[in-house]
Amino acid sequence: MYRIISRLPQWTLLVGVLILTGCAAQQQQPQNVEIRKGVVEQITPTEIKSEGHPGVAAIVGGVAGAGLGSLMGAGTGKDVMMVMGAIGGAIGGAALDKKYEKPISGQQVIVRLNNGVLVAVTQPVNSSLHTGQAVYIEGSGNTARVVPQ
Repeated sequence: MYRIISRLPQWTLLVGVLILTGCAAQQQQPQNVEIRKGVVEQITPTEIKSEGHPGVAAIVGGVAGAGLGSLMGAGTGKDVMMVMGAIGGAIGGAALDKKYEKPISGQQVIVRLNNGVLVAVTQPVNSSLHTGQAVYIEGSGNTARVVPQ
């Protein structure tokens, strides 16, 4: 294993480490969540776009392909193999991105708050919600969710 890593070009390892570091989840401090009361006025089925990170798989595939290509051949042949590996890895990664980019089923829930204001929230399907039901809206913006009281 050490022999393989020691034969990889230094820039390939550096790029790989930077990509993995950038993808690492950062811990967030707990925040206060706004909760509002209301009644469901309308529920409309919809689709929600996937929240994937387009292009990441193609980049990782390209770097991995270049790394594997650098292990083959010598001289100009090695350079050609690196380029071919990078192109092949990028194409494979892009195909993988397309496969997992499917939309998910969702619903737009329109809620009339106790103060009379209408709020629309788009979220994944929650089959326990129905028109006329008393609900809470937790959060705001893209993180808002409608849940039964």
